[in-house]
Amino acid sequence: MYQWLLCIGLLLCQTTTALAADISPTRLITPNGMTVLVLEQHFLPIVEIHALVKAGSAQDPPDKAGLANLVASLLDEGTTTRTSKQLAEQIDFVGGSLGAHAGEDFSTASVRVLQKDLDLGLTLLADILQHPVFPKHEFERVRSQIQGELSSDNDDPGQVAMKAFNQLVFQHHPYRWPVNGTEETLRKITLADVQGFYGKEYLPNQIILTIVGDVTAEQVTALVQTHFGSWKKGPVQPRSAKKQAAIDKKVMQLIEKDLTQSTIVIGHLGISRTNPDFYAVTVMNHILGAGGFSSRLMDSIRDKKGLAYGIMSHYDARAMPGSFWVNLQTRTETTNQALNGVLAEMKAIREAPVTDQELAEAKSFLMGSFPLRLDSTAKLAQVLAQVEFFGLGFDYFSQYPQWIERVTKEDVQRVARQYLNPQHYALVVVGSIAKAKIRH
Repeated sequence: MYQWLLCIGLLLCQTTTALAADISPTRLITPNGMTVLVLEQHFLPIVEIHALVKAGSAQDPPDKAGLANLVASLLDEGTTTRTSKQLAEQIDFVGGSLGAHAGEDFSTASVRVLQKDLDLGLTLLADILQHPVFPKHEFERVRSQIQGELSSDNDDPGQVAMKAFNQLVFQHHPYRWPVNGTEETLRKITLADVQGFYGKEYLPNQIILTIVGDVTAEQVTALVQTHFGSWKKGPVQPRSAKKQAAIDKKVMQLIEKDLTQSTIVIGHLGISRTNPDFYAVTVMNHILGAGGFSSRLMDSIRDKKGLAYGIMSHYDARAMPGSFWVNLQTRTETTNQALNGVLAEMKAIREAPVTDQELAEAKSFLMGSFPLRLDSTAKLAQVLAQVEFFGLGFDYFSQYPQWIERVTKEDVQRVARQYLNPQHYALVVVGSIAKAKIRH
């Protein structure tokens, strides 16, 4: 069985490498400092244009969390030459899409059009990036809409638990706040704040523009100059390099809600995307809890003990160390049993090597699923931008399978010992706390 899995893994590795070898973008820097990546894909007459702005919720002022997201949400709500309705009508008329949103480390704006509409696509994207007017009425409407979404989140135990967990893990870091802020912080954001954030952060020398599809590098070079050439670069705002310190004890938050199940999130600080152990951690986490029905947590907590319908472990690797967490729901009366089971699996993967079969299955899945992350122009544009943002190098596409394949059982145990801590963690439970009688 193990030899068969190894053969399949090696075959997938070779196939994936061959597919990824075709991903060789052209990279150029414009006179105003914009990084442009062009990847020619002539299979379909479609073009995806993706702008990554190096500013996200990590740049929000602490008392105005949600600012970066509000700015991004307002980009397509009107420019100096087009109303929000006109923007929507023009992109809809050609069957395309246009939008923007924010994340923790960066914000994005993108447009998708047919090749024949490339000039229009770049026109609209350049317009919302360079000339948003942030109309007062749209500011009030979008802010109110986000506040409504946040209010709805309060009824979702999973959302409540994750927000509380982030507050415990990232006590002194901007990652502690939700990207879309809180009802309290949104109320403090003014239109002047939106305009100020945009003016400081939305600069051509802060943007990675990826263009993927039925285009040529020569064609794109001319169009980018036409649409973005007059945009003036500016001073880049300083970024804090301060990392969140790891939890050095057990911390816990119990949130009372009249429910028949306990929603549990347990974990601690994780790793950054540029950590050299990223690939070993990816394999380890797949075996522990990210591998679905083949994972240890699913096998133990669901299949053998019947304590949860689903359970997963996650590593959220960001520009700065993100978080590791396990989430599940269990009956109120089995809360302690489920928690003990999670901690037992965290300890077990630290204390003994994984089996040959577990390692082979994890590698086979990770290598085999890699092309599925690159199977559309939209996915390619997003991944390309992030590869550039994190400085991973374009050999990432051809080397990823080899990096996964090189991971050994010893590597898995080493990173489990280094990055999993079943002694010091943050625990959040949402449910009937009095009935659960939590002992941790």
